Amino acid sequence: MLRELLPIALWREDADGHIVEWSLAAQDLLGHRPEHVLGRLAAPLLVPDANRELAERLTDRVQAGETMVGTLPVRHRDGHSIAMEMWIVPAADPEGRPGAMLIAVETSEVLRMRENLAAMESLFTQSPIGLALLGPDLRFLRVNDALARMNGVPAAEHVGHRLTEVVPGVNAASLESLMRQVLESGHAVVDARRVGRTPADPDRDHIWSCSYAPLLDRSDDRRSLGLIASLVDITESQEAHTEVERARHRFALLAEAGARIGTTLDLKQTAEETVRFLVPQLADSADVQMLESVLEPDDPVASTRGVLRRIAARFPDPTAPTSLLAPGQTFQIPLDSVYEQVVAHGRPTNLYTSDLPKLFTDPRTEALRTYFATRIGSARLVPMVARGKVLGAVTVTRLRTREPFDAQDCVLIDEVVARAALNIDNARLYTNQREAALTLQRSLMNRALPAATGLELTGRYLPASAHDVGGDWFDVIALPGGRTGLVIGDVMGHGIHAAAVMGQLRTAVRTLARHDIPPAQMLSSLDAVVADLGEDAMATCVYAVHDPATGGWVIARAGHPPPAVATPDGTITFLDGPPGTPLGTGAHDFGTQEVVLPMGSLLVLYTDGLIEARERDLDEGMRQLARALRHLDRPLDELCDEVLERLLAAPAQDDVAMLLARTIR
Repeated sequence: MLRELLPIALWREDADGHIVEWSLAAQDLLGHRPEHVLGRLAAPLLVPDANRELAERLTDRVQAGETMVGTLPVRHRDGHSIAMEMWIVPAADPEGRPGAMLIAVETSEVLRMRENLAAMESLFTQSPIGLALLGPDLRFLRVNDALARMNGVPAAEHVGHRLTEVVPGVNAASLESLMRQVLESGHAVVDARRVGRTPADPDRDHIWSCSYAPLLDRSDDRRSLGLIASLVDITESQEAHTEVERARHRFALLAEAGARIGTTLDLKQTAEETVRFLVPQLADSADVQMLESVLEPDDPVASTRGVLRRIAARFPDPTAPTSLLAPGQTFQIPLDSVYEQVVAHGRPTNLYTSDLPKLFTDPRTEALRTYFATRIGSARLVPMVARGKVLGAVTVTRLRTREPFDAQDCVLIDEVVARAALNIDNARLYTNQREAALTLQRSLMNRALPAATGLELTGRYLPASAHDVGGDWFDVIALPGGRTGLVIGDVMGHGIHAAAVMGQLRTAVRTLARHDIPPAQMLSSLDAVVADLGEDAMATCVYAVHDPATGGWVIARAGHPPPAVATPDGTITFLDGPPGTPLGTGAHDFGTQEVVLPMGSLLVLYTDGLIEARERDLDEGMRQLARALRHLDRPLDELCDEVLERLLAAPAQDDVAMLLARTIR
C-alpha cells in the first residue's frame, strides 16, 4: 500500500558502475525503459555533470561497506534533474563483487506525503468533527477525541469494536446497514441523520449528521479497504431551525387569524370566526363566552351578577354533550373557581382535573364534567381583554389522542384570543353605537304619515344594513290652507352624528313650516342651520308644497336627485327644475319649480341610495326607477314595495328613503 501511495524507484549497479537491475517504478520516475539502461554505466546516464565527483566518492564509500542516505539530483531521460531522497546500500553484484543497490523516492512526493500525514494527524487530533476509520468488518481502527467525547466512550475502547457494541442507543444497527452499502457500492453517503442518546448525555436525545466515504485500493478500485466516518452534532442548530420554523408558522397563523377573524362588525359572527379558526388548527374544541354585564350594560340585573353567555362554540367530537354547550346558554361563574380568578384578574391559565369539581357544581352538568374528565387531555382558559376590560373568556381543549398544549401553543392561542377580543369589542361598540343611532333615528322619524287633503301618501326608510344607520329621512307636514309640505333629505355620513344632524334638520323644517315659509326660502334657512353645525355637516334635500285647490306643486331642491313624476297615461318624467346646492355650503343657490299634475298622478321623492350602486350609475338607476313606475293602478304601498324590490335586488350599499304622493279627489 505504501508503494501505491509513494512510488519507490530501485536499481542496482555492479562493481564497475554498470546498471544490472532496473525496476518499473524507476522507469516511471526517470523515463528509461529497462532494455535501454541495463549494462550501461549509471553515472553518465543518471548523474548530472556537476555531481560526478560527489557520486564517485559516495560509490567508493558504499563499496567499502557504508550505507549512504541523502537528497541527490538524478537526471531524467529528457535531461531535466529530479531531486530524490536516496538510500544507497552495499550489495554484491552478480559476480560477488562489491556493488550497490539504490532506492530513490521523488523528494516532492515525500514532502507531499509528509504534509498529508501531518494534515491527517492534525485533523484527527484537533478537528471538532468526530472522525473514525473503520475496516471492512466495520470495526473501529481509529477514532479522534471529538468522536470519543460525543459517544462518551474513550477512544481506546472503540478500537476493535463495532458501533453496535460501543453505542447501541443511536440507531447503530441502521447505521451499520448504511455503512455496508457504502462499502459495497463504493459511493459516499453525506448527511445521514442519527438520533439517540449516548453515555456522554444519557438523559437527552441528540441529533448527528453522519457522512461515510469508502477507502478504495488504488490497484483495484473495486476493493474497499474500509471507510472513513465523520460526525457533527447538530442538535442545537436543529433545535434552532425547528424554533425558527415554529416561529414562522406562528406568525403565519397570526396573519391568517388577522384575515379570518373580524371580517364584519357583527359580534356573533366574529365569535364564530374565532372558534372556526381555533378548531382544528390549534385545538379540538373552542368556546367563546361573554359577560352579561358587557353584553347588556344597561341591565342592572346583568351588571350585578357574574353571568356568562355562550356566544359561539365548536365541539366536533361526536361524544361531546353538545346540548349543554349550545350558543345562547347562560351560566353563573362558579365561586372560588379558577374561572372566577381568570375573569377577575384577566390572566390565562391551563385547566387541570383538580379544577373540575369547582367548575361543575350543578348536578345538571354532570355529563359535561364526565366528558372533560375522561376525554380531554389538556385545556386552557383565556380571558378576552380589550382596552383594559375583561369581556369574557375563551375555553380551548385538546382530546387525549392529541399532543397536549405546549408553551408555544399557549402563547399562540393567547395571542389569537387577544386579537379576537379586540375585534369582538369593536363589534360590540359598533353595535351599541348603531343601536343608539337607530333608536335616535326612530324617535325622530314619523311613526305614521298624517292624512293630507288631496293626497294619498306612503313612505319607506331602509338602513344600508342591519349594522349601519345613516341620515336619510322624510316627513309630511300639514300647512295652512289645507296645503301639505313634503320633505326628504340625506345627511352625509352614518351613525349617531348623521342621525343627530337629521333630527335637527327635521325639527328646523317643522318649525319653519309653521310660519308658512316658501320652499326656496326654506332651503336657505336650512343651509344656515347645517352651516352652524360645523365643517363636517352637509346634506341634500327636496321640499315640495302641494295645494289641493289648484292641484299645483311648488318644489325646491338642494343638490338632491330630481323627483320623478308618473301620470295616468303612462308618462314618466324627472323634474328638471333648479338643482340647487347641498345644504351647508353657504351658496344659497336655490330656485323653485311649479308643476300641475293631473288627478291620479304620482310624485316620487327618494334619496340617492335608491338609484345609485357600484354596478350602475345614476342615469341607469333613474331609468330603472322609471320602468318600475309604469303601472300605477295598484295600491300605493304595494307599488312602493315593488319599486324597492326591483331597484334593490342586491343588498343596499347606502341608506334609502322614499316618499310617494298620489293626487286624489
